[in-house]
Amino acid sequence: MTDPDFSAIKAILFDKDGTLLRYDESWGPVNREAAHIAANGDAALEARLLDVGGMDDASGHTRADSLFAAGSAADIARGLIAVGSPLDAEDLTQKLDALFLRAADYSVPAADLAGFFGKLKARGLKLGVASSDNEAAIRATADRFDFARYLDFVTGYDSGHGVKPEPGMLLAFASAVGVDPSEVAMVGDNSHDMHVGLSAGAGLRIAVLTGTGTTETLSPLADIVLADITLIEDLLP
Repeated sequence: MTDPDFSAIKAILFDKDGTLLRYDESWGPVNREAAHIAANGDAALEARLLDVGGMDDASGHTRADSLFAAGSAADIARGLIAVGSPLDAEDLTQKLDALFLRAADYSVPAADLAGFFGKLKARGLKLGVASSDNEAAIRATADRFDFARYLDFVTGYDSGHGVKPEPGMLLAFASAVGVDPSEVAMVGDNSHDMHVGLSAGAGLRIAVLTGTGTTETLSPLADIVLADITLIEDLLP
């Protein structure tokens, strides 16, 4: 895999969890709480829901492309209800959205996000975040780590631009900032993110290893796999 050509890239769209934030450190406690909420007091069911969601109870690691790793609150609610959660889908979705919004207060960044985004913006790049989380949680994260001022676009699963792995989020970003999708680099940590880039016709697909994906799961779909987002700076012209 050779270094990708950034010469035509005018905008970068980032996933949030596992890309801007270290996934296991940030979301391990949140996933446990999500299973606890969905189990509604049934300890045996709680353990089952955690496993079905994709998290290993002993290690705290969440599997690549699992329900917790790639799903929206609505996806997770439907998945947990399908295997036994007694809660109503709308009620559980609302409870999970509220939990995920609170989670911004405990997130662990993958880098100095304010400094990183500031350097990219200084190069004239348009910048956005597209997450399977809700939009309010994305904005709370951007405010907490002081990079909201550098963003040109934010979209969550509830923003009206579709959900991953559909192309809508990237296409909406490209339209909003006035570039062609081929001038956008998509950055993420799982296959859903790479498929967004593929289906939308992104110019580059960049995978990082701070989330649930691995070199083995990401290499077939990405133009390059990096340890973390900071290495993107070394690739810019």
